Amino acid sequence: MSDRREVWREGIGVVVATSAYGISFGALAVASGLDVWQTCVLSLVMFTGGSQFAFIGVFSAGGLAALPSAVASAALLGVRNMAYGMRMSPIIGSGFWRRVAAAQITIDESTAVAISQSSPPLRRLGFWITGIGVFVGWNITTLVGALIGDVLGDPKTWGLDAAAAAAFLALLWPRLKQRQAIAVGVAAAVVAAALTPFIMPGLPVLVAAIVAIAVGWFNWFAAPRLEKTQGVA
Repeated sequence: MSDRREVWREGIGVVVATSAYGISFGALAVASGLDVWQTCVLSLVMFTGGSQFAFIGVFSAGGLAALPSAVASAALLGVRNMAYGMRMSPIIGSGFWRRVAAAQITIDESTAVAISQSSPPLRRLGFWITGIGVFVGWNITTLVGALIGDVLGDPKTWGLDAAAAAAFLALLWPRLKQRQAIAVGVAAAVVAAALTPFIMPGLPVLVAAIVAIAVGWFNWFAAPRLEKTQGVA
């Protein structure tokens, strides 16, 4: 029971942080030219924060003429969810409707909370708690942000743009106990930060993922193993 309570605590913490970020999206989407209903439908249907921000970022810069680029940017950033789906498939289990529901809430947060647990039942619990919670909370706060966007002003002044990043850092930090894990995280972060000003939204995340896979696969920074030696009689 203590392990299940810990999963609930962790999942709800991520839900609260990520949902708060939805206010920022709602306000920015309306400011970019979408109306309240368009903003809410975008959160209901697309429901992947990074892709949504990429979409409105490109759309606000170019208007309707930039719509194809906005869709392409959102799609590129959403490619990562395919990898999440492959990782979560054995955890979710079988059943058509279960998989349909899981597909909609397979996002960064639900995957991160799930894979951080120690057993399959706890991973499954973490996935559903976080995924459903973020879906409900994100859509509610999207509506709130869209309605009060003019009153709220720039969401960054309230620190809402950092809420999701802080939640991810809290999930990542306990896993950084070995040199290899630290190397993977640092390499991916440096590459993504370096490329962001120069290439279209979505691509830095994909390139950083490739770098992380390469560093993790070759195990370049793992601590050397001590070979066991046997004494000779």
